Amino acid sequence: MKVYFYALMAMSLIITQISADEPSSNSDGEAEEVVVTASILNPSRIINPLYVIPGDDIEDDATTSLGEAVDSFPGVSIADFGAAVGQPIIRGMSGPRVKILKNGIVNRDVSGLGADHLNDIDLNDIEQIEIIKGPSSLLYANGTSGGIINVVDNCIAPEDFTESEFIAGLETQSVNDGDVQHFNYKDNIGGFNINAGYKKTELGNFDIPNDAIIHEEDHDDHDDHEEEMLSFVKNSDLEIESTKFGISRSGDWGYFGLSADNLESMYGIPFHGEHADEHGDDHDDDHDDDHDDDHDDDHGDEHGEERIFSTTDQESFTIKGQYNIGGNLLNSIEYTYRDTDYELVEAHAEEEGHDDHGDEHDEHAPTVFTNDATEYGAIFDISTDNLIQKISVNFVDEDSAIVGEESFMNPANNEETTFGYFLSADLDAFYLDAGFRLDQIERSGSVTDDEHGDIDYYNYDDDTNSFAISLGRDLSDSFSMNVGFASVERLPSVIELYMNGPHLATGRLETGNPNLKGETSNNFDITFDYDDGDFFATASFYVNDVDNYIALIDMEDDHDDHDDHDDHDDHDDHDDHGDDHDKEFAHLIKSNYLQQDAEFKGYELEIGRTFSLGSGDLTLSFARDDVDAEFSDGHNVPRINPARNIYTLSYVENDWLFKLSLKDVEKQDDIAEGETVTDSYQMLNARLTKTFNMNGAGELKVSIFGSNLLDEAARNHSSFVKNEVPLPGRNYGAKFRYKF
Repeated sequence: MKVYFYALMAMSLIITQISADEPSSNSDGEAEEVVVTASILNPSRIINPLYVIPGDDIEDDATTSLGEAVDSFPGVSIADFGAAVGQPIIRGMSGPRVKILKNGIVNRDVSGLGADHLNDIDLNDIEQIEIIKGPSSLLYANGTSGGIINVVDNCIAPEDFTESEFIAGLETQSVNDGDVQHFNYKDNIGGFNINAGYKKTELGNFDIPNDAIIHEEDHDDHDDHEEEMLSFVKNSDLEIESTKFGISRSGDWGYFGLSADNLESMYGIPFHGEHADEHGDDHDDDHDDDHDDDHDDDHGDEHGEERIFSTTDQESFTIKGQYNIGGNLLNSIEYTYRDTDYELVEAHAEEEGHDDHGDEHDEHAPTVFTNDATEYGAIFDISTDNLIQKISVNFVDEDSAIVGEESFMNPANNEETTFGYFLSADLDAFYLDAGFRLDQIERSGSVTDDEHGDIDYYNYDDDTNSFAISLGRDLSDSFSMNVGFASVERLPSVIELYMNGPHLATGRLETGNPNLKGETSNNFDITFDYDDGDFFATASFYVNDVDNYIALIDMEDDHDDHDDHDDHDDHDDHDDHGDDHDKEFAHLIKSNYLQQDAEFKGYELEIGRTFSLGSGDLTLSFARDDVDAEFSDGHNVPRINPARNIYTLSYVENDWLFKLSLKDVEKQDDIAEGETVTDSYQMLNARLTKTFNMNGAGELKVSIFGSNLLDEAARNHSSFVKNEVPLPGRNYGAKFRYKF
């Protein structure tokens, strides 16, 4: 297998470099300890974070979705649905197995209720993005068998600002005729820390290489020809407007603050399966949309097209603080409270009038997704001089509802009560991190029988227990090893339990199962890390055995190939939708949430070296990741992205930074039932950044970037709409950021 070749290559280079090293020490003759800091445990040492990404790396690149922003890191990929949506995947784990946090608290949007729903999180003026697995992640969210992604912006500042700062920025992109404006202000006024920000993003329909769209076989030849000639994806535009305001006060006693933020967006839905009987020959028109002015000039308004789009509105209010006690037993209490009101409206509108959200077609009433959540908790620091100990308690009350024409799930409620414990210790011989989490979860909902209209009510009430342990050891001044094991339990989400209807964005008739069991992920991983300042190498290998893994499985007519799935027969009570229902949605793929034991195994490798070149430093690196996922009956787990090779060159000299990366994504032919092979592609990206000192009047940072410079027809295998919605084509752009 290739894995052995790459593992041998990585380990031989590490061992060769170790043998060439001279010992290095501090003044006491002891090895210098490199501390990786994440805000959620600051100032604790975390043995096994995957990545802590500086905010400047995000700010200087093109504005994208959260998933796209982290997609270039080994072990992290995305499931996209056009430019607006990029849901992160960590080591093959996706959906509710990866929790998105905003400043240490789970972001409560409706991204878990549909593949076409974006992660509504503001990436304006962020401090860093933390991608974390293992013991420390258990303090902050349940069911995180994939891990957590924490976006940190310190809107509530835990320490006083030492100087006033104002930032204004502009951005333009070519692939979507897009532009972005933002500003941020930070200052300490009268002892209060003020943090305010605003960002507006307007991206039009994005261009693609010619013939990049792959059509279903049942489209007629004329429509195929017309669609293939398009050089852009219709209905792939995105507008976002975000505001945030935070105020805090800090001192030796700790800090206290509150923040209010609002994020509103409107984005086209580039694929939307419609009722075949209802639309007949007009099927293709229902996928059309209003595109930006430049595309209007090229393509005209000749078909009287209909636009399908979503608008979102998220408002959250947060209280966060820490009280330092300094007692013999209790050092401090960190407390949080957040109230979130979230709404997503999916609607249809005439092309000329799509901005008027209340003027939808009479025959297409809007569908409204809402998620209202209240969450509060506390973390008690009981650390001593020799070890770090933290205890967390957390409470969540969350109501989800879908109302309207395309409602595929009845309202549901989720209540969680959590107790967590984290321990970190330096035991001389090795470092120890351990975490434990106990959750009491109650999920209530109902399922409507489509044939008779009867409603069956369900109450899913259960406990989950999760634990993780990591042992790290420094084998030399530059070489370390870490071994970890985690057993994480996850109860089925409300969508997996109570889904029951057509989900047109995925082109499927999806059916959940109230009788699903909880998942248990048993993950073993080992990581070798080497860094002597010039040469660095990392090799991680993992095996994740998941009991009762839940997946959305496309069903064949006879269902024979899936009889081995444990709970297949449990669908009998609500899988018979009636003859009329079957005819109405006969063109949709029937898909059921089923479960079976599965095994995920994979690795990530990265090797690099830094050279002195001129008056700067040149760094070259190679990385590779791969994950294989199979059910116990030998079938492949669906929507698993293929192996990737990532080549990176970066050069830093004074105020200049040049970065070039090539992501070589291999062909995915290990496919599940009903899936098709996804071709390989190469994604070449580049960025040049220069910072200008304006003679004491601030600084100007200019970034020129390009993505998909080879203009490849590329698509993610994990996407439900990979054929109809390929990735954007060649893109050039520039960002200007002035700070004073």
